[in-house]
Amino acid sequence: MAKKTSGTYVIGHINPDTDSIASAMGYAWLLQNQDEEGNIIAARAGHLNPQTAWVLERLKLEPPVLLPDASPRFENIVHRFNTTTPERPLRDVWAIANRTGGVAPVVNEDGTPYGLVTVLSLFRFLKESVGAHPRREEMRIAEIMERPCSEACDTDVPRFTVSSRIRDVLPRILHEERSEFWVVDEEGRYQGICRQRDALNPPRYRLILVDHNEAGQALGALDEADLVEVLDHHRLDNAPTRTPIRFTIDVVGSTCTLVSERINEAGLSAPPALAGLLLAGIMSDTLILNSPTTTNRDREAAERLLRWAKVGDSPLANETLQSFGEQVLQAGASLASRTPDEILNTDFKQYEAGGLKFGISQVEVTNRSQLAEYMGDLGDALMKLRDSHGLDFAILMVTDVVRRGSRLLITDQIPALEGLPYPRREDGTLNADGVVSRKMQLLPTILGALEG
Repeated sequence: MAKKTSGTYVIGHINPDTDSIASAMGYAWLLQNQDEEGNIIAARAGHLNPQTAWVLERLKLEPPVLLPDASPRFENIVHRFNTTTPERPLRDVWAIANRTGGVAPVVNEDGTPYGLVTVLSLFRFLKESVGAHPRREEMRIAEIMERPCSEACDTDVPRFTVSSRIRDVLPRILHEERSEFWVVDEEGRYQGICRQRDALNPPRYRLILVDHNEAGQALGALDEADLVEVLDHHRLDNAPTRTPIRFTIDVVGSTCTLVSERINEAGLSAPPALAGLLLAGIMSDTLILNSPTTTNRDREAAERLLRWAKVGDSPLANETLQSFGEQVLQAGASLASRTPDEILNTDFKQYEAGGLKFGISQVEVTNRSQLAEYMGDLGDALMKLRDSHGLDFAILMVTDVVRRGSRLLITDQIPALEGLPYPRREDGTLNADGVVSRKMQLLPTILGALEG
């Protein structure tokens, strides 16, 4: 039987933003339409933020599959063998086992496992049924084959859920005196059988990272997967790879710009809804093409995507770049609708410089005065976030998308940061007028201060 593959997942960073989700979906679509080998799947490494959820609902698109880590799961090694029921004659089991290499699942009518017939359990059954008794030895094979197959079952076979990580239960598999195990769904219903040899050498996920290249921002267990490509627009700090890969980092304001360029170069045009999603990614990351990260390529990509998005019966038929961009930013610009933990974790990234580990969380608002009402709770949550990630300090960047500036809330007094060019306010926050980009404005300033 051919070994299963885990597919190739196109996936953005943890705490995904709109650019991360949109570029993953857009690039997966492109690869699928270029007749790439294998199964190309758009994925996400975390939960959707309010802005992205709004965009997907507006465009009537389903979110990509959730892949929190790259550790192989039982779904990657399960074989859905034919089954029979406990009361059926043993000849049913014999027919199945002859086709599966000596194993036959016996399943209850409700779909839950009853027992597994293996070579060992069948030998034990024959030993108990025939044994050394002379008269029993004269039993005909036909008589034995009419006995209920439940009598030949091993009913103590361990069960593993299809979504469980193999590595978490590998010690138990190695200590069991069995070669086959049940794989069930969350309700305990039969999904198939896995073999010990497959659990010891499961197929690895193939990953294409978009909108990031740092291992610290990637999904968990990255080292258990095969990284085959990176498409990004951030600073270089990539994870090691086993073999040479296609690696692209370009100076544009959004990964969606890079994806739209590749679609255009392939002579294709994205479907209207997907084009709208890619456009939303650009509008979000460039603050409606007003961020300092914005390039002419972003503007050209936005115009091209809006044109594609208006083909046919489109939900963006009456929109302009400005009107749609304002809706996208407004959908994620609020502190009132989320808890402090949700605000901080929605767009949080970790870094290391000057021997210090730190994180920067960014949230967009339409008025920086909102910060005063939630300052205390956000400060407490920011310190909890710092401690839970083992960081030396953490920063919350509250960005006013209307007035183009930010306020910075920092957990600790770091001597190297005392000279930052941002005046301190009475409430303890730093006033960063004109600073709206974490990547191009704030982060380089922080790194420069820490590294001397």
